Amino acid sequence: MGGAGSRYRDEFKAEAVGQVVERGYKVAEVAERLQVSTHSLYK
Repeated sequence: MGGAGSRYRDEFKAEAVGQVVERGYKVAEVAERLQVSTHSLYK
């Protein structure tokens, strides 16, 4: 079962995707700011 760690990652990912989809940021900008790969956000 997923614990608090996986819940945090899910919320983190949802926020990151929201910045792209809802606010119109570029994937590369969000990925760089959050220090994750663009591949991770596309996934």
